[in-house]
Amino acid sequence: MIRVMIVEDDPMVAEFNKRYLEQVGGFKLASICSSVEHAINELEKESVDLMLLDIFMPGKHGLDLLSYIRESEKKIDVIVISAASDIERIQKALRLGAVDYLIKPFEFDRFREALAAYQEKAAFIQNQQILNQSELDQQLLRKEEKRPPEELPKGLTKDTLTIIWNEILNIKTSPFSTEDVVSRTGISRVSVRKYLKFLKDIDVLDVKVIYGSIGRPVYQHEYNEDKSNVIKQYL
Repeated sequence: MIRVMIVEDDPMVAEFNKRYLEQVGGFKLASICSSVEHAINELEKESVDLMLLDIFMPGKHGLDLLSYIRESEKKIDVIVISAASDIERIQKALRLGAVDYLIKPFEFDRFREALAAYQEKAAFIQNQQILNQSELDQQLLRKEEKRPPEELPKGLTKDTLTIIWNEILNIKTSPFSTEDVVSRTGISRVSVRKYLKFLKDIDVLDVKVIYGSIGRPVYQHEYNEDKSNVIKQYL
């Protein structure tokens, strides 16, 4: 259960946020605080995973509380919920580590989306120790998966791609270099590089850089079986 603190000086807004929170499963309200000072005192007593934080409040502003959380290295994530829509405050909140930012007034669907995304990320982190780049991009950095182009890029042909792809299938169990494909197909190095780059861009190949003691780094390509079906539309 994710424990949540609401920091909001308007009692009506705080009540709405509380009711919204109750409609989303997996969250438990830890406390409602009406000021930064109140929140800091409660954080000394309460264990909190997530804070729903307003910016405009009497006395210290919400960004002061966000700064305090980061400086004190408390393990609390923050979603800002504020009428502040100027780019300066939004940027400052994001730089201080806010995981989302909702501008008042907002729809419940947007509130639910923010909590669902946080819940998904929290569940993922709980079960992971080491991440690969794809997991980092999709689960934590929330990068959208690239959509492959509908057609081959200009300068590439189906016939040449077929030749190269067939050789890749023959050696797919082991990493291979550009030179390996050149020697097997007789196609020029420049052309092979273009096709391998395309195959990397549509994720059917993974690429690792191997650094030797001398000379240039060697790019080792690996067949990505999980994405192999993508290639079919180009052959």
